[in-house]
Amino acid sequence: MGLDIGEVRIGIALSDETGLIAQGLSMLTRKGWGKDLQYLIDSSNEYEVNQFVIGYPLNLDGLPGKQAQKISDFASRLRDVTPLTVILWDERFTSLSAERILIEGGVSRAKRKKVIDQMSASIMLQSYLDSQNNNDLNS
Repeated sequence: MGLDIGEVRIGIALSDETGLIAQGLSMLTRKGWGKDLQYLIDSSNEYEVNQFVIGYPLNLDGLPGKQAQKISDFASRLRDVTPLTVILWDERFTSLSAERILIEGGVSRAKRKKVIDQMSASIMLQSYLDSQNNNDLNS
């Protein structure tokens, strides 16, 4: 399960059973730590998730961005409530890529705002899946 954590919303994506293809699942409007984490745990059980991949905001130089501490805190809290692996993954350019794809697809500004977090989560998760599959091929 891929997560794009924002101040107001969390974009959620899933991979297929083969771990090859990511797709957007939903967008969660944040309601507080307890409710947010419970929703993610419930969703991970429903979809038989085996790990969480959380977008980690790095700067262009590869160092953690200003939001990185908030994401690290979120990941830590999630680790406290689940036995599943929680991975932080570079999310550079995912929002920009999602915005570009939606604009090219003719999606209105209002609609883009509703789905961009979900698409960003999907792009970030796909990046992670591709890296894992490339590692498997090179082993």
